[in-house]
Amino acid sequence: MMIAIISDIHDNLANLEKCLNWCKNNKITKIICPGDITNSETLNYLSNNFSGEIFLVSGNAELYEESELKEYKNINYGGDTFVFKIANLNIGLCHQPEKIAKTLKQSSEKLDFIFYGHTHKPWLEKRGDTNIINPGNLAGVFQEATFAYLDTETKTLELKILKEL
Repeated sequence: MMIAIISDIHDNLANLEKCLNWCKNNKITKIICPGDITNSETLNYLSNNFSGEIFLVSGNAELYEESELKEYKNINYGGDTFVFKIANLNIGLCHQPEKIAKTLKQSSEKLDFIFYGHTHKPWLEKRGDTNIINPGNLAGVFQEATFAYLDTETKTLELKILKEL
């Protein structure tokens, strides 16, 4: 299974549309989003233009109300930190790197991956057996617009530069 990881959209609908088209063309069925979607219009666009499951935590720049998330049947919302399982992988999710330690403590099992955002800079590191990954930012703010995708079978991750799609 292939999963897209998109963060820090910051209401850039043009970039989100390009990313979602790539997801559709590559049969992506799940999206992991470490936050900063920003407003209700972008939240609505993401949910209505992606038919698969979306795993989401709140970022520090959200303008939508958490209560709005109940309207979307394909969004699994975890608050500020979220631990869940996809294809036998234990995954943690948070927005700010300062919450990685909290996310690690939230799980009684070893986490295979923790995805975070906030810095807008793609990053990969290993802490013990856990891969800590920032997919960069889809908005193209401070850094080029990027996202990542994960192959759950091989546990390999690839960074995609949006302008190269």
